[in-house]
Amino acid sequence: MFKLSKKETLHLVFIYSGAFAERVIRNLINDPSFCKSCGLYCDSCKYGVYTYVRNIRAAIELPSPSELPPFIDKPEDYMPKSMPKADLCVASGVHKDLLLELPYYIEKFGVKALLVPVEDFNEVPSGLRKQVEERCLELGLENAFPKPFCSLEPAENKPLIARFVTELGVGRPELEISTARIGNSEVIESVIVRRSAPCGSTWYVARKLRGIETNRERLYDAIAKAHHSYPCTATMNVDPEVKEPILHVGGYIIREAVEKALEKAKAEI
Repeated sequence: MFKLSKKETLHLVFIYSGAFAERVIRNLINDPSFCKSCGLYCDSCKYGVYTYVRNIRAAIELPSPSELPPFIDKPEDYMPKSMPKADLCVASGVHKDLLLELPYYIEKFGVKALLVPVEDFNEVPSGLRKQVEERCLELGLENAFPKPFCSLEPAENKPLIARFVTELGVGRPELEISTARIGNSEVIESVIVRRSAPCGSTWYVARKLRGIETNRERLYDAIAKAHHSYPCTATMNVDPEVKEPILHVGGYIIREAVEKALEKAKAEI
């Protein structure tokens, strides 16, 4: 793991359409009305722990792709007339032609990195992704297309995106787990979220793991139930690149995070 030097506040701008980006924004600002998954059993596990509201300079919602023409000849006509200065842009759910124009648009306002989470292959097919990557390379913009968003990890050659992961604590989930013996069984005693999936689901999964036996069958069942109950916003359509639904990939990612945390806990005993 590499170290990042302390710098000025990382400023973000969201350009989006649809509910997924709103979920990420509400998780980042830690909106107290956001996560209601535990209902009456809510113990406010995440509220008051963090907020990144000062990092978000703007959240610009564009019309849904379904409300726009299938092909847009002048995408600049549909883009906002102005945008506050920011370091990194998160784009989600926007019309394909607008996404293709986005690198040129954000570069004019001094943005240095573009992050496009892929929760549905149909929104960002591989051909479009390659075109956007080429335009970012041409303009010198850092870029990443995590599929799904919770697969994002820091990389040395993308320092701004790395700061997004490390400073805001979102991306590929990381947990710290402690266990206890109850009779002949080992159960999860506590779970600390070190890094959450951007949508916030990791907090809910962590809450639901307390008291669960660590044998594989019960553990996997508890993780799957929690992951589906939050719920994950990735599509259930089979992705042609990974050969299965992106939602399943998200489930494997959180399961791997739990297993790693348990292995580390056992190694420290």
